[in-house]
Amino acid sequence: MSNQITYFEKEGVDNTDDLINIVKERLEESTIKNVVIASASGESAMKLADALNDDINIINVTHHAGFSGPNSLDISEEMIEKLEERGIPTVIASHALSGVGRGITNKYGGYSPIDIIADTLRMFSHGIKVCAEISIMVADAGLIPVGEEVLAIGGRAKGVDSAAILTPANMTGVFDLRFHEILAMPRP
Repeated sequence: MSNQITYFEKEGVDNTDDLINIVKERLEESTIKNVVIASASGESAMKLADALNDDINIINVTHHAGFSGPNSLDISEEMIEKLEERGIPTVIASHALSGVGRGITNKYGGYSPIDIIADTLRMFSHGIKVCAEISIMVADAGLIPVGEEVLAIGGRAKGVDSAAILTPANMTGVFDLRFHEILAMPRP
């Protein structure tokens, strides 16, 4: 088997449209039916929905409440409703690769084992770390099956720049997660 990996010159929103085209092409030649996307505002998830066939199950993952400020969400209720009208649920949950561990290290310093996992994945790209993280979150929400390949899309801040095919795992079995293909990522 031979597949191409696209390397973007830098991370960020400028890669979103190209990444969605890469994802669309790869899905057309696969049997994958579940796509998870990290889209804090929902805009990238909506772009993805516009590009893909309706037979693909898209799940959006946004930041947890309080990520940008106390008691606030980074996605509007209106966008959540627009996505739901398209059949796209939005997961709002604690981040699988930071969560409470990040709160402890922020207060007391040091590192948790979760920080080490997250930093190891960031050695590829921040978006690749996000691909793993959101697939765990969506599996824990019961919206995708573990043990079945999915396509995960991530990035950093705005837009998306990384995509991978992986087999998700629940948080309790984090080391069962398997990356199979990296479709695109920014060069570190």
